[in-house]
Amino acid sequence: MTSPSALRPTRRRTRSSRVVAAVVLLVVAALLVTGALFSHNTMLLSATSVVAVIFGVIATRLTHTELMAARVDAAADRAELAQSYRDLSFTRITEQHAHEQHLLGAQTKVIEDLEAALAAAHQRAADALAARAAESRRADAADRDGRELAVRLEDADARAAEAVVRVHELEQELDVARAELDAQKALLAQHSARSVA
Repeated sequence: MTSPSALRPTRRRTRSSRVVAAVVLLVVAALLVTGALFSHNTMLLSATSVVAVIFGVIATRLTHTELMAARVDAAADRAELAQSYRDLSFTRITEQHAHEQHLLGAQTKVIEDLEAALAAAHQRAADALAARAAESRRADAADRDGRELAVRLEDADARAAEAVVRVHELEQELDVARAELDAQKALLAQHSARSVA
């Protein structure tokens, strides 16, 4: 932003015609009094002195009027400058407020994004814990099933071994029973052959 003083081309005032007229009147009065002094005429000296006083009063009045005009102009310049600074200050305050609102909005968005990311992370952690617990339950169940299967397998092996032993025993008993049957048949055949003979 440019300063308000840069908005105006110059603050220097040009020389006023009133001040020039006052200076001319004072120079003319001084010349008249000087000329009257050299003439050694008292009447002329008195008249020129009165004219010089009147010119001095007129010059003073012109200078005073110019001074008052300069003060009014300076006051107007200061008022205009103050208004420019007030406008500039208002613009800067508005821009600052907009910037703060932008930063606040950005911070709010960052916070919302972080809260959403945190909630998603909590959800993922809860899902992972639930999945881990389910896997743990499945592993425990599989472990139990595996142990049960191992026990059943051992039982089945034991029953199979017992069955093999029992089959072997039954085969032996069958062999013994057949042998006894054959022996009885042979004995019966001998008895029958003896009784027939």
